[in-house]
Amino acid sequence: MKATGIVRRIDDLGRVVIPKEIRRTLKIREGMPMEIFTDVSGEVILKKYSPVGEMSQLAQAYAEALVSLTGHGAAVCDTEQIIAVAGSAKKDLLHKGIAPQLDELLRSRRNFITDGEGTVLACKDVPAAALAVFPVISVGDVMGGVVLLKGEKSPPKLSSEAAESVKAAAMFLSRQLEA
Repeated sequence: MKATGIVRRIDDLGRVVIPKEIRRTLKIREGMPMEIFTDVSGEVILKKYSPVGEMSQLAQAYAEALVSLTGHGAAVCDTEQIIAVAGSAKKDLLHKGIAPQLDELLRSRRNFITDGEGTVLACKDVPAAALAVFPVISVGDVMGGVVLLKGEKSPPKLSSEAAESVKAAAMFLSRQLEA
């Protein structure tokens, strides 16, 4: 754990303010859910909560199904990182942070399907291009997205069936989060 040197008091409602500098550095936004942990030494630990991350096994199964249906690599992300990947880039992308382009696309709640010309970067540290992106939205909030990836062995153009499969995956995961 890293000490910040910042001390805050708990108010009469039990609240503690997380300083703006820390919120900015860790990309903690207003309304973002936080998970609270304690340990035996009395430490209280806050962690960003990811409902999509909680269903990573289901997301992994869906990513694998998308690969077999479309012939393209597939990934599922929450708002911070890739949580499930299937296809050739699995080792490179899993648990890596999402690219700013993908983050902006998800936050704007826009679907993206390449026209053959443009792509969106999916990951910060790995040059993985997204051919299609559909956000996973639950109770009005963007929770993540389903991404179809461009690969060396994948078909050069995205079929309408592949795009519909990604859309269906995002809708299914959205419904699972609401259940």
